[in-house]
Amino acid sequence: MKFMEIKNQSVRAVTVYASSSSQIAPVYFEAARTLGKLFAEKKIICINGGGNKGLMGAVSDAVLEYGGEVVGIIPQFMLEQGWGHERLTEQIITSGMHERKQLLAEKADACIALPGGIGTLDELMEIITWKQLGLYVKPIAILNTNDYYSNLLEMLARAQHEKFMHEKHTSMWTVAHTPEEAIRKIKKNRVWEEHPLEFAAL
Repeated sequence: MKFMEIKNQSVRAVTVYASSSSQIAPVYFEAARTLGKLFAEKKIICINGGGNKGLMGAVSDAVLEYGGEVVGIIPQFMLEQGWGHERLTEQIITSGMHERKQLLAEKADACIALPGGIGTLDELMEIITWKQLGLYVKPIAILNTNDYYSNLLEMLARAQHEKFMHEKHTSMWTVAHTPEEAIRKIKKNRVWEEHPLEFAAL
């Protein structure tokens, strides 16, 4: 599979990876709600995992509150647990996690990773891996609210420094500290290298 992007394509829809935890600090919810409000104001469709709690739910609620659109992509087993958001513009039900993640990548023009736990980290690392291999060429923004991702970014920098990654790989994502900055950066819409496999392995 290969998700190609047209150069200078406008950002009409953005996938958001985000925590489903409702126990986290208010600063994270504030940033999530701000991002959702901005999506609505800028007519950007929010694509996410379709959950009703945590930052995922907060982004969706804000988008809908301000008149925007949200497409939730959720596996059947999660829906059966009552984890699905009931007021989304559109709900897509998948057979499992792999189909969910593929559709999250396919249906948007860029992605933004908000702070999150294992599931969010899995989604972020996988989409970066796909980009390294040329399977995904769209913009990736990491929203580093409250310096949440700083340790991960330091680890990735070390991986590059110690030659586990090519130096070009550090340009696969961009880092933002506010929702406004995240949207500005993905709107640059830089297309990934045409032949990434030439330096995918060192």
